[in-house]
Amino acid sequence: QVQLVESGGGLVQAGSSPRLSCSASVYTSLHTFSDHAFGWFRQAPGKEREFVAAIGWNDANVYYADSMKGRFTISRDNTINTVYLQMNNLKPEDTAVYYCAANNRLGLWFRTSEYDYWGQGTQVTVSS
Repeated sequence: QVQLVESGGGLVQAGSSPRLSCSASVYTSLHTFSDHAFGWFRQAPGKEREFVAAIGWNDANVYYADSMKGRFTISRDNTINTVYLQMNNLKPEDTAVYYCAANNRLGLWFRTSEYDYWGQGTQVTVSS
C-alpha cells in the first residue's frame, strides 16, 4: 500500500516556474520507496487525464510526453521519499489538476492503467 500526497499547486502567473512535490508513504514490508516507479499526469476540465512524465530508479531514467519535453523536469529524492515535477514557463493551457502516481515495477510507464496508486491531485491554475 502506498499513499501519495501532492503539494505545490495554486494560482500562478504565466511564465512562472513552480515545483510540485509528491510525498510517498509506503506501507508494506515487501517494497520500499526506491522499488517504485512514479509518474505525473494532469487533467484539465472536460478533458481526459494525460501523461506528463515518468521516472524509474533515478533521475537518469525518465520519460516525457512530447509536448512536455524541455519545460517540465521530473526527479526523485529517495532519501526523503519524494518525487518532484519542476514546471518552467507555464502557460494558461497548463491549467489542470496534477496527479502523482506510483507502482512497484521499476520502469517507465505512461498509461494510467499501469499505475496502482494515485494521489488526490493538486490544482495548478495559470493566469495570463
